[in-house]
Amino acid sequence: MALEIERKFLLKETVDTLESRGILNIHSEQRIEQTYLAIDPDQEVRVRRIADLQTGLMSYTHTFKRGNGLLREEIEYSISQSIYEQLAEASGAVPLTKNRITAEWDNKTVEIDRYDQLELTVLEIEFDSEEAARKFDAPEWFGRDISEERQYSNKTVWRELQQRNPV
Repeated sequence: MALEIERKFLLKETVDTLESRGILNIHSEQRIEQTYLAIDPDQEVRVRRIADLQTGLMSYTHTFKRGNGLLREEIEYSISQSIYEQLAEASGAVPLTKNRITAEWDNKTVEIDRYDQLELTVLEIEFDSEEAARKFDAPEWFGRDISEERQYSNKTVWRELQQRNPV
């Protein structure tokens, strides 16, 4: 099982502002629709439909994650459109939708998620080790570190969305 090591921040400025100031170099943007099939406090299973906004290419994934915060185990693989649609429909849930911008900053890749259903923009940066993640000194424009705050996890946000929009 692969290990995902990342820190998350509440982005303080808009992506457009950061790009115009030369801080970010945008590489791509994707439209993501994700639905959780099973969640508990330490595990999650989800499916995603991902549209590349530049090429129009669609992809579909099935993901299992275990853990919370800075380090999580992750298994992710591609699935067909048909399997995605069957699983998403069977869940009966409202999908969480967001745009993900992949950009370069200071020779590092960052991902910025802008959520549709709530006013939230999160910047994520991945690391090769827990030590590197903990030693990382984020610039002020990243905003508040929310890596260990469960209320900002995708699964928590998704649960809140289900409560506001019962099927």
